[in-house]
Amino acid sequence: MARRATGGGPAAGRGAVNGARRPELRLPPLTPWADGGLEPDGDYDGLDFRDADLSGQDGVGARFMDCALTGCAVDGTALGRARVLDSVLTGLRGVGTHLAESTLRDVELIDARLGGTQLHGAVLERVVVRGGKIDYLNLREARLRDVVFESCVLVEPDFAGATLERVEFVDCALKEADFGSATLKDVDLRGAVPLEIVRGLDRLSGAVISTGQLLDLAPVLAAELGIRVEG
Repeated sequence: MARRATGGGPAAGRGAVNGARRPELRLPPLTPWADGGLEPDGDYDGLDFRDADLSGQDGVGARFMDCALTGCAVDGTALGRARVLDSVLTGLRGVGTHLAESTLRDVELIDARLGGTQLHGAVLERVVVRGGKIDYLNLREARLRDVVFESCVLVEPDFAGATLERVEFVDCALKEADFGSATLKDVDLRGAVPLEIVRGLDRLSGAVISTGQLLDLAPVLAAELGIRVEG
């Protein structure tokens, strides 16, 4: 495996916002995964999980290193406290995947179709989420550092109580997001179209938005501040 992080530092054209460092992954030759199921605290190194049905399986505390998961079903898969490192996850689909308190580091999640994914208390570092759609993503109390959401749709994502540092939203739809009690630093929301925030506008210190987004958010911001606007 060879990997280096790319990006970082003030991004060109982004003012004083420090851009996220992205992973650059080069997976080694992989061995096809042929086992019947995941195991708690299992150790998976250099494996190719292709079109595997992992629904309902118990991989709590498992470690995935230098792996590719492609076209896998993860309905109700239990992966709490799992560690996913230097891996590429493509075309995952499922509802209720449980990844609470897990660690994702140097990971690409591509074209996922997920709903109700539980990532509360998780740690995400150098992660790119590209394409696809994720409904009701639970990132409460999670720590996100150097994370990019790119060309994807996030419906009602929950960032309540989370810590976000060097997080970018690029050509990404962010619908009815909750930032209540979150802490933001170098968070670039300018690429979020639409940008809909239902809670936590008062927590956006440390984020940057565009003038157009400010105008779109003005009615909600005025209501939260108790400002009455009359024609």
